[in-house]
Amino acid sequence: MVASCPFPANRGTPAAIRELCVELARRGHRIHVVTYPMHHPIPVPGVTIHRVGNFLRSRPVTIGLTLYKPLLDALMLAPLIGVIHRERLEVIHAHNYEAAVVGYAAKLLTGRPLVYNAVTTMQDELPGYLRPRSVAAGLARLLDAWVPRGADEVIVLSEELRAFLTARGVRADRITHVPAGVYPEMFAAADPTELRRRLGLGDAPLVMYTGSLAPFQRVDYLVRAMARVTAEIPAARLVLGVNVATEDELAHVRDLTRQAGVEDRLVIEQAMTLEELPTLIAAADVTVVPRPSCPGFPVKLLNYMAARKPIVAFRGSAKGLGHLEQAFLAEDHDWEGLAAGITTLLKDRSLAARLGAQAHAAIIGTFDWPSLAAKTESVYAKLLISNERGRRQTEERAL
Repeated sequence: MVASCPFPANRGTPAAIRELCVELARRGHRIHVVTYPMHHPIPVPGVTIHRVGNFLRSRPVTIGLTLYKPLLDALMLAPLIGVIHRERLEVIHAHNYEAAVVGYAAKLLTGRPLVYNAVTTMQDELPGYLRPRSVAAGLARLLDAWVPRGADEVIVLSEELRAFLTARGVRADRITHVPAGVYPEMFAAADPTELRRRLGLGDAPLVMYTGSLAPFQRVDYLVRAMARVTAEIPAARLVLGVNVATEDELAHVRDLTRQAGVEDRLVIEQAMTLEELPTLIAAADVTVVPRPSCPGFPVKLLNYMAARKPIVAFRGSAKGLGHLEQAFLAEDHDWEGLAAGITTLLKDRSLAARLGAQAHAAIIGTFDWPSLAAKTESVYAKLLISNERGRRQTEERAL
């Protein structure tokens, strides 16, 4: 595994990489991860981790571009090649665009096949981090067009990503849809009263978002929606469970709530750990995914489903959930529709309970890690069979 990110870490992509690694190791595979030095203290049983750039290990876990990220990506190549030869590893599995570039170089130098795990597009995320936007958009188009083509097989988290990549020249027979996953049992015994007691929230209706405060998450839509919600349900509170955030991001969210007139209804839980996540979500009355048009798969959505919580989301992030079947869905960017969904589920508790139960039922066989690890294994098997066939044909031609 090549993970061009802090690993393990309590946020979407690193969490998904960790759980896939653990499940594959459980199934008998030898998993080695080449990654950055920064990480959260989360166990990764059965997996060997190789870190580069240890002189940067004291840096905080962050999301997006940093000045030292290109250096860390460059430093991964030599250790990756070394561990492939030393351990006789058979497949390179790259997560994130930078890892795909490093993995492609290792593929050329070692002859091992490369799997690229596509979790998003640069067109969706890069303009949120790089300025000017015109430069970011041009670079994003270039990366989206060329990076995935270097892989022998591509795993996509959503059908939207499959369509996006085939439109840019990746052959359809080289793409396999394997969504993100979750362990439902992780949320089974969480105590919904612990957070309320600790924060003195009593029985106030809680609207919850968990994750980062990066611009593309569109927490601003949620804040606007809460102004409408509290006009009808004054006791409602907005709880943000934040795993990674800068001081600027936190200040921006507080400014947004002040402008919307809901600053006294805001509760921010910072530096949330993986162990605290089930307890946090258990306290929610309604959970929200305010990001529209997400090309990948929001891991927070799976956590909400596993916790049996009623979900309000934009259609672009719902990923197979049906309106009033497993969630209340609003049209992308329609924050007023988001507000209507939150208000509806806070008032209609029987509907909220039904949607939560049906969302949980949708996990097994589709979003549980044993099923997803088996699909990933099939991609590896396809590659290895193809490589063996190619090797034999080369030997036959030589003879």
